[in-house]
Amino acid sequence: MSHLDWGLALVYVPIVVAALMWLVTISMAIKRKDSFVALIHGAMGALTFGVSIWLPTVGSVCSLILIVVMATSYRVIREYTRGVAFRLGKLSGVLEAGIAVIAPFGIDQVRIVDIRTFTIDVPKQEVITKDNVPVVVDAVVYFNVFDSVLAVTQVADYVKTTSLLGQTTLRSILGQHELDELLSKRSELNEILRRLLDEATDPWGIKVSMVEMKSIELPDSMKRAMARQAEAERDRRAQVISAEGELQASEKLAEAARIMAEAPVSVQLRFLHTLSEIASEQNSTIVFPIPLPMDILGMVGGLTKKDQ
Repeated sequence: MSHLDWGLALVYVPIVVAALMWLVTISMAIKRKDSFVALIHGAMGALTFGVSIWLPTVGSVCSLILIVVMATSYRVIREYTRGVAFRLGKLSGVLEAGIAVIAPFGIDQVRIVDIRTFTIDVPKQEVITKDNVPVVVDAVVYFNVFDSVLAVTQVADYVKTTSLLGQTTLRSILGQHELDELLSKRSELNEILRRLLDEATDPWGIKVSMVEMKSIELPDSMKRAMARQAEAERDRRAQVISAEGELQASEKLAEAARIMAEAPVSVQLRFLHTLSEIASEQNSTIVFPIPLPMDILGMVGGLTKKDQ
């Protein structure tokens, strides 16, 4: 391959590459229905290729410049992000996931917004409850951006702003409830915090999906008082259970006494049953109470004669 062929290749290859990129860029701009971007890139391409026809060497240099300009005009928008585009400082639209073409030379500016769920750790906040108990509470806030335009145009830093709002809301809401409510109604308070934060951040394009209080730290004196209260409660329950057992036992004894009073022969049968159990032991000595009822003595005598 001669030096002339190499020279022609160096001249015309940039022009061909620029032409291909130019066609792709124009088609993407037309597909997006952005006539302004199509017009700018079309004018640059027409000028470059017009020069290339009359002055190929100059056209080759212009083609290289056009390639660089068009390459910087591409923006790759990931699936979990959106691009908020501004044209000369004015909002021009939202770029969806994929490859987008914008106007070069800083005419278009794109702000990338992540639409995935964010997690914010609300720092520990010292709260005075309604019953004047100081507690330290921290929480976690889960949120995502549902409107990229509002998140960019209505607030400077939506992550930091949501975090600060979570801190103030946490102190405000928990300060309106007593300590027992903080400990026993945590799920209800989480829902109240979520609803208030969601309403406050809605104008910013933010959706608060969940708020969870992680821990509630009590003063040491309050911990000791609660431990004493729990111990006293356990003692009270033990005494109640013991008293209920005594009551049930006395009720059963009273019932047995009533039945025996209505049927005196049951006493004699019980007495004989006891004697039978004792007599089964051969080495036992039976001592009868004196005096014995005559009918019992008769029954015992009958049993003795029968054994003989």
